Amino acid sequence: MDRAKLQKLGMIAALVASLIGSGDAEAGKRKPWKDPGKPLVIDAYELNIIDWQKLLTDKRIAGFIHKASDGLPESFSCTGDHGGDTVAHCKTMWRKYAVSKELYQTRRLVARAAGLLWGAYHLARPGNPIDQANHFLDYAEPDDKELMVLDLEDLSDKFMSLEDAEIFVRHIKARTGRYPILYTNHNVSRYIAARRKDYRLLSRLPIWYARYKPDISTAFPAGNWSNYFLWQFSSASNCSKRHCPYRVPGTLTDIDVNVAAVDLEDLKQIWAKGELLPSVDPEPSLVAEAFLPYEPF
Repeated sequence: MDRAKLQKLGMIAALVASLIGSGDAEAGKRKPWKDPGKPLVIDAYELNIIDWQKLLTDKRIAGFIHKASDGLPESFSCTGDHGGDTVAHCKTMWRKYAVSKELYQTRRLVARAAGLLWGAYHLARPGNPIDQANHFLDYAEPDDKELMVLDLEDLSDKFMSLEDAEIFVRHIKARTGRYPILYTNHNVSRYIAARRKDYRLLSRLPIWYARYKPDISTAFPAGNWSNYFLWQFSSASNCSKRHCPYRVPGTLTDIDVNVAAVDLEDLKQIWAKGELLPSVDPEPSLVAEAFLPYEPF
């Protein structure tokens, strides 16, 4: 690769770094939701109650991320051994799946018609990661304006392994040309950051960071993450009728609320880019590879 092309790649990496981790990042780690200039993003699943007419009165809400798929695709054949499930129960589960997908599609139409950024997440479970990636894309049907998210809740065997998560991410990139971002908590992010040479893709995905504290000034930088992409600061675990970090009109106390690290215009620019973050200890071949078209192996 010639020098001019490498310089161009370096400029792109610097731009991504400047958007995700600004020089004023320290100020964004202590109750940034108090800053009216920082956009907020809601994330929800099918059981969250939403009054759209009330929600849209809050002009700080800039985006909506909805649960799409969960683990492997379900089987609704309603024949054979269902582990104790009756045929009637099987049919009920199919109706639930169909209704939840229709709700997802309806909420996407409403949110995008209202000018909100839209995203979808996949809850990562054990099982074939390529089948899960296909399940997510078939369910969410994301276009190039929509954010894609891999949700890694924990390092336990109840959720996808980090090795399988890397395969999931590669397959999403192969099918869409874009990478998802990574949703996870403090413990998982620390683990990945410390082992970033083992998890070269996961450690370079923009991070949607879940931690319910008013101050996360000691959390970043961590490995390749100079700052968060989104910070989930409020959820059912720290929001009640008496006290809540931020109340969203038209929702109950179980709604998840997130703050962006950048202002609205910058968030719009990077929302669905699907690019990797620069590595803090790059190898020349990896720097070049990150910005070349992906070829599945």
